[in-house]
Amino acid sequence: MAGRKETVTDEEIISLFRNSDDPVLTTAEVADELGFTLTGARKRLYSLEKVGNLSMKKAGNSPVWWIDEENE
Repeated sequence: MAGRKETVTDEEIISLFRNSDDPVLTTAEVADELGFTLTGARKRLYSLEKVGNLSMKKAGNSPVWWIDEENE
């Protein structure tokens, strides 16, 4: 995969959701918490959605994310 070496694992991203008081997070919240750019966070979140770890829906113009418990 091209680009910068990943310094945060998928497990750490999932753990952020599991440990959050709010089960639904925005891309910006994930980016802020993990030190990502919005673009970097969006790419990782879409990747986790593609493999079934997260679910997403649009809230207005912005996606919101949560753990997909059916696929865990």
